[in-house]
This record gives sequence, structure tokens and C-alpha cells, in this order.
Amino acid sequence: MDERRIAARFAGFDQDGNGYIDRGDFYAAAKALLAEFEVTARCDKGQELFAGAEAFWQGMAGIADVDGDQRVTRGEFVTGAVKRLRDSPERFAEIARPFLRAAIALAEPEQGDGGVAVAGAERVLRAWGVESGVAAEAVRTLDGDGDGRVSEDEVVRGFALYFTVPE
Repeated sequence: MDERRIAARFAGFDQDGNGYIDRGDFYAAAKALLAEFEVTARCDKGQELFAGAEAFWQGMAGIADVDGDQRVTRGEFVTGAVKRLRDSPERFAEIARPFLRAAIALAEPEQGDGGVAVAGAERVLRAWGVESGVAAEAVRTLDGDGDGRVSEDEVVRGFALYFTVPE
């Protein structure tokens, strides 16, 4: 595993750029989605998203916050992520599943199949600061069967791959 590659992903989590990942970074990502899809934090979908963000933060802190200060430094992130990726990329991605599931539901609330149309998935990525062209390519790659939809499992698999393949 290339630790430099994983360290480069750190900035994607460090939403406020303060040099560490904390609960606030996960909440900032949730707030960006709520704003993009014009959903309030108090509604059921908003509450699910924040619960998913909290679960994701707790999972991240559990594997990477070595000193227990409720902040994950770049070094802790690299060490924690590398350990999990060596064990199983899919297990690492599972800590994000509740948040990703809630994001999918937010992007396409009328669907009950746990999937999202590629346009909705692209909006999610763009809300998180991914450039339009990169977001479109990522979603096309995630839509492995070419049906125009990205399943929850495809999203979770893509999350794991993001940490294991070069840019």
C-alpha cells in the first residue's frame, strides 16, 4: 500500500483545512449535501445524514485517533487507513456505509432500492468539492453495469477503491 497515496486523500476529509480531521469535518460534508439538495437538517433525511456522519466519524476515530484527542492528524490517518486497507479495503469502507446510504437517499429520495441515478451521484460529489469532470468520470466508473444508476454497494466499493488506486 502506498502511504503517500492515502495521505493525499486526507485533504478530502479535512473540510476546513485546519490540519486534522474531526467531527466538524464530517458535519460540514453533511451540511454541504443538505444545501445542495435543499433539505433541512431537522427533517428525517437530514437527521439520517447527520447520524450517518456521526457514525462515519466514530468509525474513523476508532481506527485512526491513536491519542484519543477526538482529532485525527495526517499521520494518524495514514497509519489507521493503511492498517485497515491492508486488512481489507471493504471493511474500511464499511465505516462510511451509513453516511453514504443517507447521502444516496438524500440525492434520490423517491427510490427505495438503495441506489441513485448517476446525475444525483454526481451532484453529491460536486457538493463535496469534486470538479465536475472528475465527478462525472467517477460516477461512470462506479456504474459498473451501465444501467445509469449507482447502487449502494457500488458506492461503498468505489469508496474503498478511492483509497487504493492512484488519481
